[in-house]
Amino acid sequence: MLRPLPPLKHPGMTTTLRIASWNINSVRFRIDIVERFLRDHGPDILCLQETKVVDEQFPEGAFRQLGYNHIALNGQPMHHGVAIISKVPLHNRTAEDWQANGEARHVGVEVAGSFRLENVYVPAGGEAPDFTDGSKFRQKLDFVGRMTEWSRALNKPTILTGDFNIAPLETDVWSHKQLVNVVSHTAVEIEALDKLQATANWVDLARQFIPPEEPLFTWWSYRAQDWETSNRGRRLDHMWVTPDLLDKAVSHVVHKPVRNWGKPSDHIPIVTEFRL
Repeated sequence: MLRPLPPLKHPGMTTTLRIASWNINSVRFRIDIVERFLRDHGPDILCLQETKVVDEQFPEGAFRQLGYNHIALNGQPMHHGVAIISKVPLHNRTAEDWQANGEARHVGVEVAGSFRLENVYVPAGGEAPDFTDGSKFRQKLDFVGRMTEWSRALNKPTILTGDFNIAPLETDVWSHKQLVNVVSHTAVEIEALDKLQATANWVDLARQFIPPEEPLFTWWSYRAQDWETSNRGRRLDHMWVTPDLLDKAVSHVVHKPVRNWGKPSDHIPIVTEFRL
């Protein structure tokens, strides 16, 4: 049983909180577009994945100059890495090793004594759905399996966000027929994600605001000469909440124009607004 959500400030007050998630594919290389996004859209909290930097070299100064003075990191050299950057206090940082190999793919915090925020970067899973022991695909499935066990023990209102590297619905990919056996949209990955979702009755916020029958993408390959015209995208980035937070979510925005900024990531930011 999840405990009731405590007030973020004083009883009777309503606080608006906007939480963004973005696989940035190297935060130092793309710090200019991160700063632009924060200036233009001003989320209260930004969850980054694939930061590709050790904690000691994370560009904290750029964020602090914009008023993001609360930072939780879990980084490593050159690969992976996650971060939570916030204007509001963060407490009780945790970092789970769901791949059981030391890779920096999760960081979680408590936000202002109100709820847990968990930022995750699920492994991509390799080029092909290879089920042999030690394969990247098997590691991905094991990662989601360990997340599922973690999810069973949740006892607080929680937001789970990040790059899940799984597009579960047929409308989450540009062609279900052509991608049905391609990593990120295979039946076994979708089944694993469904099992995770069922453990805490997680709610997929994007599909609360954007109908499931409507195509929705957050990632487009660098390989496309004209990504926008071909629009061969996938919805790999997600924002989930436990049911006790569902009525607190008032909007969910996918910032597609960011894919054209400067040196873009292949992912775009997603932002959910909550009223607590």
